[in-house]
Amino acid sequence: MILYSVVFCLLFIFIRVIYLLIVANRSNGSASSKKRTAKAKTMIVLGSGGHTAEMLEIVRELDIEKYAPRIYITAKTDTNSILRLVDTEIAKEPEKEKHNFEIVAIARSREVKQSYLTAIFSTLHATLDCIPVLVRTRPDLILTNGPGTCVPVCLVAFWLKIFFFNTNCRIVYVESYCRVKTLSLSGKLLIWMSDLFVAQWPDVAKCAKKIQYFGRLS
Repeated sequence: MILYSVVFCLLFIFIRVIYLLIVANRSNGSASSKKRTAKAKTMIVLGSGGHTAEMLEIVRELDIEKYAPRIYITAKTDTNSILRLVDTEIAKEPEKEKHNFEIVAIARSREVKQSYLTAIFSTLHATLDCIPVLVRTRPDLILTNGPGTCVPVCLVAFWLKIFFFNTNCRIVYVESYCRVKTLSLSGKLLIWMSDLFVAQWPDVAKCAKKIQYFGRLS
């Protein structure tokens, strides 16, 4: 009986994963024709340095009334990104009482120059950090441009969908402007589970049929 239960659970997970991947990749990743009218609780994943600078350029163009509340995910060791995102939010809405965002710091997946072997364990740590955050916030949209921190965030969001938790969450991946011809490692890992994958260079858009070329966004 235990063996049958285990086999059934594994079969269920396999079928569910295949279904979700098909859904995420239908219509070559194009956006749904159904327009959203309600506010979208938006989780924005920041990296460090260039990733943060690019993402905050995109945030500056967001309608803060439509994409609200905003949950910013940063690495615990990345204080610079926190300062920059606060400045960005204040620039968009100077009145403190009208602010509608929060900042959540998680363990960093991989430090600069950290070996890939040890990064396995730090990524696992970051993944465990993400679980309560995703369960608590239940975002409608996850917006990322490829920092290492986004990998555990998106993986947890996808696995929660497998078990029918927050199934309406959509992952939008904007490949970094620095990627001129090829996908980043994060992009290669997350292209299959993202609901919309955006490139800022035409050569990058040729890497897969799913990728949508939007031109420069950051």
